[in-house]
Amino acid sequence: MVNAERAPKLFAQYCPLRYFQGMHKDIVIINAKLFAPDTPAGFVADAFVQIGAGRITALGPMASSAPSPAADVIDARGGLVMPGLVNGHNHAAMTLFRGMADDLPLMTWLEQHIFPAEARFVTPEMVYWCTRLAAAEMIMSGTTTVADAYFYEDEAARAFIGTGVRAVAAQGVIDFPAPGVPDPAENVTTAARFIERWQGNELLTPAVFAHSPYTCSSRTLVRAKKLARASNVPFFIHLAETGVERALLAEKWQGSPTAYLHSLDLLDGQTVCIHAVWLDKQDISLLAASGAAVVTCPQSNMKLAAGIAPVAELLAAGVPVGLGTDGCASNNDLDLFSEMDTCAKLHKVRALDPAAVKAREVLRMATARGARVLGFADGGGLAVGMPADVILIDVDQPHLTPFYSVDNLVYAAGGADVRSVIINGRLVMADRKILTFDVAEAMEMVAGMAAEVRKIR
Repeated sequence: MVNAERAPKLFAQYCPLRYFQGMHKDIVIINAKLFAPDTPAGFVADAFVQIGAGRITALGPMASSAPSPAADVIDARGGLVMPGLVNGHNHAAMTLFRGMADDLPLMTWLEQHIFPAEARFVTPEMVYWCTRLAAAEMIMSGTTTVADAYFYEDEAARAFIGTGVRAVAAQGVIDFPAPGVPDPAENVTTAARFIERWQGNELLTPAVFAHSPYTCSSRTLVRAKKLARASNVPFFIHLAETGVERALLAEKWQGSPTAYLHSLDLLDGQTVCIHAVWLDKQDISLLAASGAAVVTCPQSNMKLAAGIAPVAELLAAGVPVGLGTDGCASNNDLDLFSEMDTCAKLHKVRALDPAAVKAREVLRMATARGARVLGFADGGGLAVGMPADVILIDVDQPHLTPFYSVDNLVYAAGGADVRSVIINGRLVMADRKILTFDVAEAMEMVAGMAAEVRKIR
């Protein structure tokens, strides 16, 4: 845990259940373009959004606006109000390893660089501060919900809640000594204790992260999934990320990684398969029939030369697909606008078809569909009664002018275009200023840790 004497200004945030209690206040956003992806342009002009008690309470044309006199008013001045982005896969604490081991194949990167660095440098304090830094980057680029997976995940949970980010936080399960779990026999038990501590929290959903089929035995995978089912929480797993993994599973189990998970009864509507690059038609059919979801991380897969996930085929088969950045050690940023641009263009090239995965489809992957992948049935949209996870984008800029449609968000916008962020009805960033914590302090803490990493490089 973070020493309170080292972080007096943040101690209130480190006790998150008290920190955010009673902070909901009515907010009304006026004079906005309103995200409406089912319309031809994808937005309607001259609109308002009203927020109360953490939910959207009203929205529509400015002419029908009747805000409470006590509401805080945000004048969008023609900016676009849209749902906050959903990052479907991250290892937030790995901000410490950003740029540490670039331009390497996945297994070399993992076994010779990342795993040794994690064994030496991952501590509760590291996870806390590095997760806060990741939260700053995500907030400032429009992400309001993230699915995180790592070790010492209690510290990540506290960091997310203290910054105001909505998170699905998954405790890592792996079959060798790991940070916080020196005895692999305790891997699933540790996850069970984590889930018990965090279930019922307003901002955070606990979950299980079984690292992969090649780092977890069949027994561990079955136990981890049994825990997820019994606790009614999501189950995440890296799946079919590389050709090496597929070949390894084919040799050991005489089948694909996906077929292997199916044989263990791990695939269902609460299973989220990360990467899912090396799939064949049978694999896609198995995923579709099971109800399991996929999160694609195109920039990470490109950087590690893992391959290109068959996103168009997955979508055509009815598999729910979300979008993630992965950790910034393999990306190297957490900007989902950049990820959307890459995703849309990469699949056009793969299929030699400019309509293969359209901009509007990618926007859904990063908003409503991404929320559903993580188990939020009413998230990722703008409608009365939905959670008020909302971002305001300044579209009155040279690179976004003219703004004919929201498709331009995918091909031209960036995280720096996000002006304000509301999560769970609370104003977390206003005019590019994060209000919930001291970003400079998080940067300073992580920079100090990075100085120790440099000494061994």
